[in-house]
Amino acid sequence: MNPLADRRLLVACPLLGLIAGGWLWAAGGRAEIAFAMGTLPVLVLLVAEMIRSLRQGAFGLDLIAALAMAAGLAMGEPLAACIVALMYAGGQYLEDYAHRRAGAEMTALLARQPRTALRHDDGALTEIPIEQIAVGDVLLIRRGAVLPVDGVLASPLAMLDTAALTGEPMPVRVTEGEAMLSGCANAGDAFDLRATTDAAASTYAGIVRMVRAAADSRAPMARLADQWSVGFLLLTFAMAGGAWALTGEAQRALAVLVIATPCPLILAVPVALLAGLSRTAKLGVLVKSAAVLEAMARIRVLVIDKTGTITAGAPALVSMTGHDEALRLAASLDQASEHPIARALVAAARARGLMLSAPEEVHEVPGEGLTGFVEGRRVAVGGPNWVAEMTGAPALPVGAIPEGAMRCAVAVDGAQAATLIFADQLRADAVETIGTLRAAGIRRIILASGDANTPVRAAGAAIGADAAHARQSPADKVALIAAARAEGPVLMLGDGLNDAPALAAADVGVAVATKGAAAAEAADAVLLVDGLSRLAGTLSAARRARAIALQSVTIGIGLSSLGMVLAAFGHLTPVQGALIQEAIDVAVILNALRALTD
Repeated sequence: MNPLADRRLLVACPLLGLIAGGWLWAAGGRAEIAFAMGTLPVLVLLVAEMIRSLRQGAFGLDLIAALAMAAGLAMGEPLAACIVALMYAGGQYLEDYAHRRAGAEMTALLARQPRTALRHDDGALTEIPIEQIAVGDVLLIRRGAVLPVDGVLASPLAMLDTAALTGEPMPVRVTEGEAMLSGCANAGDAFDLRATTDAAASTYAGIVRMVRAAADSRAPMARLADQWSVGFLLLTFAMAGGAWALTGEAQRALAVLVIATPCPLILAVPVALLAGLSRTAKLGVLVKSAAVLEAMARIRVLVIDKTGTITAGAPALVSMTGHDEALRLAASLDQASEHPIARALVAAARARGLMLSAPEEVHEVPGEGLTGFVEGRRVAVGGPNWVAEMTGAPALPVGAIPEGAMRCAVAVDGAQAATLIFADQLRADAVETIGTLRAAGIRRIILASGDANTPVRAAGAAIGADAAHARQSPADKVALIAAARAEGPVLMLGDGLNDAPALAAADVGVAVATKGAAAAEAADAVLLVDGLSRLAGTLSAARRARAIALQSVTIGIGLSSLGMVLAAFGHLTPVQGALIQEAIDVAVILNALRALTD
């Protein structure tokens, strides 16, 4: 059965017990039986959970609730026990709901890892599970497919999207016999791959193992309620035991236990955090649990990836030599290609309001460029050397280009007409978001990327990072996070497969879901829509939710402590104590719901 359905049934037991008991009391029947029957299922489950926790070396405030229910039943106060059972069961349901709410939304994000492969078998293609791939098998890698194992190219030419592994935004040209790593994607036409590893020994599998190891080694997040538990538990036992010992009246001890039932912790904390989770969901950020939201409120160090995270992760036209007419003709021709540079060229022409025409007689040479006719004019677009060979004329001169940028030449009717420079650019909101995060309490920002030194240093300077580290492998990023933790809790923001181990190792890992499911699987929270500003909003919502939870706990525990004093001196009966505690709960829950708002 659905665990949340189990919790709903648990809430229903004391609720029905109170309703039935009230009806029996009005009818002159034995209401205490209904109250007791409503309490017992909650008490039995609570005791079972406490035994399981004790075996794991943990205990907490649940012990007070169990003692209050058991003592209420034993001392002839089943109404008080039933009220406590209802409050406890309601708190458990809310906490479970907050923890499980993200499950259905995550299902669609976990599909990156290949499950099957197409193998050449005696002139035919056979679809096999990746576990059956053996060294030496020749596999067909379709356009857009992820390489399931490491291997070498068995075709003349291929274009690879390696961003998931290296952070490199530009497609990589690979020639026959060159090595290719699993986890990369085919950015061009289909090609053959000769496997050099099986699936278990592949680069992708190694990164997955690293993710699991990093997650296992991370210290568990402490719940806010647990931080208060020991002190309040000792105070409760001291007051209840003292009242009983000094007066000899067990009812006073029971009244102390009932009003001490820590519902401001059991209820107010999950309500405030659940409200915070709802708030972050409206921002387009999926936070996977209330514990993650608590941890977000304490973050002091940000480690951030470059490509696809603070940059667009795709090439864009940054400069050109030539005229807009050459750009229009080149973009018209490139409408026939799915290459990332072709898409960027078309987007740049449309952004300038240029009218594109339909190309004719298009011929694409993979990894080189395209030729064809546009409005009766012969156009060639591609690498400068290739276009120069096609035309016999040298490419137009350009100045120095940034490291990692790509140059593209355009020829019209056999003459060089333009040179275009493409590069991965910072997101429009990157600088502003980093500033907002600093204002929100982030003390140190570290840029960590698998990209080359020059673009990483330039990006780090642009966003005002305290440090910038280039050529970082997945293991390097994990080590960087371990070192950064000395300065406070660490949040890692990344997007690719190479970020997954670091996302799992950080105190909080946040992934850009639109970029890679492997990162989303390893992360604690996911940006479901594009835009870094949503991270700043999420951290603000987390801090507000935790502050409100602390406020609710402080007020609730303070009022409960006052009630415990009154109960210890005999001014409150167990039932009165339970009802007063219920009023306190309503007040702190209403306060906790303020976390839903800005």
